[in-house]
Amino acid sequence: MKYLITGLGNIGPEYKNTRHNIGFEILDALAGASNIAFSDKRYGFVSEYKFKGRTFVLLKPTTYVNLSGRAVNYWLQKENIPVENLLVVVDDLALPFGSLRLKAKGNHGGHNGLRNISEVLGRSDYARLRFGIGHHFHPGFQVDFVLSEWTREEKEELPEKIDTCAEIIRSFGTIGVERTMNFFNKKK
Repeated sequence: MKYLITGLGNIGPEYKNTRHNIGFEILDALAGASNIAFSDKRYGFVSEYKFKGRTFVLLKPTTYVNLSGRAVNYWLQKENIPVENLLVVVDDLALPFGSLRLKAKGNHGGHNGLRNISEVLGRSDYARLRFGIGHHFHPGFQVDFVLSEWTREEKEELPEKIDTCAEIIRSFGTIGVERTMNFFNKKK
């Protein structure tokens, strides 16, 4: 079975280590732990990760977060992966830092990347793993906050949270979204 795991982020050194790029960071960690590398392909950096008989196509779109739909749609079609096997890893302002929420479907919640993916696919019934980045910003400074780097304290906690995200991704592919949600969404 094949799965498309899409980590949202923006390309370019100015976006590295920013909150908005947590999707890229999670896929980089998963690939790095498995000694696999990304290749620059159409609409994104792509790699293949094998686990327990499953193939996970890891995608970091190069279309920037707000236009991720084109990359997701292309790779779903190219790899002949059904939408049920799509997982989008995304930052979430509504969740406290480090909180993780897997959802089988839902609305975009104000996230422009999810909004674009739903518009391009014409549906929103795909799984998403939301990584809480908190909302410690003054009104009107949301963009500055999501594009800023992690604090020193957050950086210290990131490795453990990223490892948990890798577990969620593997679980999504092996036992399914519902059972994975039941297990991981209950964890503190």
